[in-house]
Amino acid sequence: MTGTNKLYYGDNLDVLRDHVADASVDLIYLDPPFNSNASYNILFKSPDGAGADASIEAFDDTWSWGPTASAALMDITESGNHALHVLMQAMRTAIGDNAMMAYLAMMAVRLVELHRVLKPTGSLYLHCDPTASHYLKLVLDAVFGPENFRNEIVWKRTGSHSDAAGMGRVHDIIFYYTKTASWIWNKSYQDYSETYIATHYRRSDIAGRRYRTDNVTAMGLSGGGYSYEWNGVTKLWRYPLDRMHQLHNTGRLHYTRTGTPELIRYLDEMPCVTLSDVWTGIPPLNSQAQERLGYPTQKPVALLERIVAASSNPGDVVLDPFCGCGTAVDAAQKLGRSWLGIDVTHLAVGLIEKRLREGYGDAASFETIGVPRDLASAQRLATDDPHQFQAWITLKLGGWPWMGGKKGGDKGVDGYFYYVGEGGKTETGVISVKAGANINPGMVRDLGGVMTRDGHRMGLFVCAAHPTRGMIDEANSHGLIQTEFGRFPALQCFTLAELFDGHHPRLPPLVSPNRRAPRVETRVSHQAGAQGALI
Repeated sequence: MTGTNKLYYGDNLDVLRDHVADASVDLIYLDPPFNSNASYNILFKSPDGAGADASIEAFDDTWSWGPTASAALMDITESGNHALHVLMQAMRTAIGDNAMMAYLAMMAVRLVELHRVLKPTGSLYLHCDPTASHYLKLVLDAVFGPENFRNEIVWKRTGSHSDAAGMGRVHDIIFYYTKTASWIWNKSYQDYSETYIATHYRRSDIAGRRYRTDNVTAMGLSGGGYSYEWNGVTKLWRYPLDRMHQLHNTGRLHYTRTGTPELIRYLDEMPCVTLSDVWTGIPPLNSQAQERLGYPTQKPVALLERIVAASSNPGDVVLDPFCGCGTAVDAAQKLGRSWLGIDVTHLAVGLIEKRLREGYGDAASFETIGVPRDLASAQRLATDDPHQFQAWITLKLGGWPWMGGKKGGDKGVDGYFYYVGEGGKTETGVISVKAGANINPGMVRDLGGVMTRDGHRMGLFVCAAHPTRGMIDEANSHGLIQTEFGRFPALQCFTLAELFDGHHPRLPPLVSPNRRAPRVETRVSHQAGAQGALI
């Protein structure tokens, strides 16, 4: 596993148990759903900016109490961690069998596995908000031991704002634990606060460089100084005369009204502040941020770079078991670490693949595990889980699932694709996916009706089985559309067999509804010291 980047589709509990070895990971970052009834959503607009935001549900787990939560508690009892067993039973007595208890049970059993795969010198960062942070802290203490708690990091993720009731919520919590008393730590720094800069670096030179001045006299210093006249002022100076000439000739002296020299200290030459447990210098992603992919829970890559740089070294393995849109694996890739990412939706896995390939090109070498690789496995997915099949095939063909493949209420729409239409205008096509074997011309006719109803000029009927002659004739009856790239079928059928034979639907150039991932270069971070230390 070491040295190989892997992206897994599946339940992270199963993936951890089946694919990740004991003591094989150097750093874990996880940003799980914060509360009960939580959903991860993707919000995006069409490429031309028109229309209301559409919400694609990318993670939907009600965390309701049921057999899965009960099984998680039994797994905890059988894990041999008596402290965690006692804690979870006490929590169940206090909280009851509800959504919050289900959430904590399923988080606890996963944290046991994460502790197992972590190396003795490894670290774990758990990102959460106040909804469940007080409960999660107790669970982490039981799994890792309270003696291995290192910091409660407060990340100020946004500026002041007012909530509907009470004080504005502007921060998240990141719990930092290590597995043992000896862990990797690279001394890290953060920028000065704007308040400190405004009060201590009030002056700017002609080039706009901010600076402050410092005393150059030796008054009050032990060890004496150098007595001579400088600029008409005779004092005991801390520098010899030749050094004073050098400072003057290089523009490093500022003169007061009385002619007394002062040393110029430029802000951009000063060392940053040693990292504290309050992080204020990393703003959230705004709507214009280049790295923004449209994921509302997306964290800025600078936040993850700081964590990766501080608690791992180049070549180490970084794991994110709830990787969402992949910011942690992006930071690991950028800083020269190996990585493992896990997510439970085909939509998230597809987003991460897109992000890495657009951002790093051939440098992003990784293996995706758990997605169909051949016709037989794709047909199995279509049979076993038609809704996941819809999401997978839609993404595979360059489209976007309707509401992440949410069941029901789709009005005949399983997905959309965006293409360059006539005159270079971005237009929207509609996708219908049929995973079953029983397909007929009426289904293609229904898609044509959806196109007419919603004003789409192009439609794509995707099926796991081979279409009948009547279906093909029905699709062909819709004729062709004209674009600057040529003529294309207005409605066409496309099969799994064609996909795995290397064919693609006949479509104009497609446009991503989300901003392209920025092109980045792999590098070693300068935010932390170059050499890791075992604390």
